[in-house]
Amino acid sequence: MNSYKDLVVWKASVELAVTCYSMTKSFPSSEVYAMTSQIRRSSVSIAANIAEGHGRENTGSFIQFLRVAQGSLKELETHLVISGRVGLMPDTDVARLLSQADEIGKMLRSMVRSLQQKS
Repeated sequence: MNSYKDLVVWKASVELAVTCYSMTKSFPSSEVYAMTSQIRRSSVSIAANIAEGHGRENTGSFIQFLRVAQGSLKELETHLVISGRVGLMPDTDVARLLSQADEIGKMLRSMVRSLQQKS
C-alpha cells in the first residue's frame, strides 16, 4: 500500500464527511457553533486520523490512530442521532448517514484486527 488514499476506508470516510457537510448546510445559523460544528469536526476527524496513522509508518501507531478514528465515528453517530431527535435532520437522512458510519466502523475494526495479527 503506497498511500492512505488507496484505502477503501479512507475513501468512504472522506465521502461521509462530504455528505455531513452537505447535510448540515440546512441547519439553522444558531447551530453553526454547536451541532453543525460538532458533526463536521467529528466526521473530518475520521478520515484525518486514518491518514495520520498511515503516515506514521509504524503499525502500532497506525492501530492507535485507527482507534481514535473509531472514537470519532462513535462521536459522529451520537451527534447524528441527537440531530434527528431534536428535528435538525430528517430521520431518513440520519438513517442513511448512520448506515454509512456502520460500514466504516466495520472496515476500521477489520483493519485493526488484521494489523494486530500481522504485528
